[in-house]
Formats: sequence, C-alpha cells, structure tokens
Amino acid sequence: MPVLAVNVDHVATLRQARMGIEPEPVTAAYMAEMAGATGIIVHLREDRRHIQDRDVELIKQTCNTRMHLEMAATEEMQGIALNIDPEFVCLVPEKREELTTEGGLNCVGREKELADYLAPLHDKGIRSSLFIDADPKQIEAASAAGTEFIEIHTGHYADAKEFNARNVELAKILDGIKLAQNLGLKVNLGHGLNYRNVLAFKDVPGIKEYSIGHAIMARAIYVGLDRAVRDMAEIIRTFVD
Repeated sequence: MPVLAVNVDHVATLRQARMGIEPEPVTAAYMAEMAGATGIIVHLREDRRHIQDRDVELIKQTCNTRMHLEMAATEEMQGIALNIDPEFVCLVPEKREELTTEGGLNCVGREKELADYLAPLHDKGIRSSLFIDADPKQIEAASAAGTEFIEIHTGHYADAKEFNARNVELAKILDGIKLAQNLGLKVNLGHGLNYRNVLAFKDVPGIKEYSIGHAIMARAIYVGLDRAVRDMAEIIRTFVD
C-alpha cells in the first residue's frame, strides 16, 4: 500500500523563530515514526532557515524508518548527502525569497547535468527523486536523467480556490502519474496535501508515497503530534496500491 513520509521542517521553523533549542525536530521525527510514519523528510535549505546540519545528522543516526533528504542540486548539498548517506535524496528548486517551494524543478535541457549530479549518489546506493510539476516534458526529462522516483508537485492543485480550477490541476496530476508509470518511474506525491484534498487520490493506483508536513504539524497544535500523524497514516492505509 502507499505509505506516509512526514516532513518535520516546520518543527525546526518554530525553533528557529527564537533561535533556541525547542521544539526539537529530532524528537518530532521519532514521535512521527512511532505514530505510523514510514519515512522522515528534512529539507536542508541553502539558507538554513529551518532544518540545520545537526538536525540532518541526528535524524539520520536515530531514524528507524527512512530518512529523505530534500535539497538543491548544488555541490555543497551533494557533499553533505554523500557524507550523511540518507536512504533517499529528493532534488528540489530553491529561491531565497520564497516562503515555501513554489513549483517543480526544471529538468528540461538539464538531463545530462542531472544524471551526472545523481551518479555518485546512485553509486553509493542512495535512491533519488526529482520534485517536478505534472508536465509531460518535465516527466520525460526526469526519466531521461535516470532517477528512480519522481515526486509530483501537488501544490497547484492544493492551492486552487475554485472547484473547476482544482479539477483541472487534479487532471494534470492524474495524467502525469500515468505517463510516469508508463516510463517506468515510481511516483510520490507532495506539497499542500491535507486531510481533505488527499482523498482525491484514494483510488489512484501506483502511488508509492505521500509526503506531508505542514498539514500534520498544523493539526498537531490542536490534537498533538501522535494523533495528527496517526490520523493521516490511517487515511492513507485505506488507499489502493
């Protein structure tokens, strides 16, 4: 069945607001695993606005499931990934002024560059994913780059305010999933998914993983992290494989 990977970045966001020592994303990662997460996601940004290097190191040491390291395709991040040795690396775009990731990575015309970048990670046994929009050209380019997984950016669907606009974005994602699978790619989904809009994918076969962070941490404020993760994990357990 599909699985849930929990992003703990925003635990670090709250900590960094005071530049203090709490709340602790390492503890949050452990609690998420205990509540049913099958993976922990951390995005080590170049500007270090939330997750810090020590968080990545400690979560890797203590993670009982799989650690997914989201990162920009830079030389610095490649070196960190090779040193930390996470189970997964997901390449994402970054802009310093953005509040959150605004769209997918551009892979078109960069197929060889990305393949060369991923090669030493693959040689070390680290599995890779590219975070991309549900655009046929991007999906085809990701396949040509030699990644095993893609994570389709669901933010445009999640952010759509009108019913028709939301359905248009959903249709793009569903078409993208089919194309990726036909090309032999494994498909994850993530960005902006919550306890309601994720239900649109309940009967969509072949999705490997749902990457969810903000919605879980937002609910955790009211019901606690354990309950928030368990609720989402339970929803995803009802989805088709």
